[in-house]
Amino acid sequence: MKRIGAHVSASGGVANAPLNAQNIAADAFALFVKNQRQWSAKPLSQKDIDEFKLNLNKANIKPEHILAHNSYLVNLGHPDADARAKSFNSFLDEIRRCEALGIELINFHPGSHLKQISEDECLELIAQQMNNLLKNSSNIKLVIENTAGQGSNLGYKFEHLAALINMSQDSSRVGVCIDTCHLFASGYDIRDDESYAKTMSEFDRIVGYKYLSGMHINDSKCALGSRKDRHDSLGVGMIGKEAFKFIMNDPKIDEIPLILETIDESIWADEIKMLRDFIN
Repeated sequence: MKRIGAHVSASGGVANAPLNAQNIAADAFALFVKNQRQWSAKPLSQKDIDEFKLNLNKANIKPEHILAHNSYLVNLGHPDADARAKSFNSFLDEIRRCEALGIELINFHPGSHLKQISEDECLELIAQQMNNLLKNSSNIKLVIENTAGQGSNLGYKFEHLAALINMSQDSSRVGVCIDTCHLFASGYDIRDDESYAKTMSEFDRIVGYKYLSGMHINDSKCALGSRKDRHDSLGVGMIGKEAFKFIMNDPKIDEIPLILETIDESIWADEIKMLRDFIN
């Protein structure tokens, strides 16, 4: 079964996120477990935790269909050791919050070399930090998001994702989130039957469907291979509606959170309905 939702607001407290998902008829959602643009935040209270779980039950959404998204500030591949440690500590704090809330998946952008070290060196640093995060946590899966390849961001090739999985000391606790806008912007076409089959076959060969733990369902304002991360509403951008029909009818994509990050949250309920209507 397809589990569809959006990256909903946790404004006013994380307990509001499940209700915001319920309001758009979602059966999955993403959220930030703390302010994504600040290094620190006040700890979750027991009240926050209890209300989140209560509202999750009210919304009839299972913990395995929640995809937390970590802070945009985190760079596990930062060339500077102190900056890398700051990212690690911030990420570990977010993992602790997920563990307290019963969230099983946390999604993150791999990291950036900042044009100071090679891609391979940066990937090794990211993998080291991932392994340290796994050692210092339990019951959480680190979900690597593919990127559009803007600037010095890694993760724009399937080979980058595979390398991080291969360097992991526990690959059972590592997954991948495919962002469709990023996928397209980094040069992987999914607009027609043949291109979708080719791209996903390549993904399966290099990474493996078994690692697919979530998706961000977005159209793209920019062209194929543009290396620009500009989301658009479904069917309005350069990808078009057909690609999303293929995803919704892909039998290998079931029971993972499929999350809208499209630009107009006022039509998220309509987009969720549209995606459900695509299912044959």
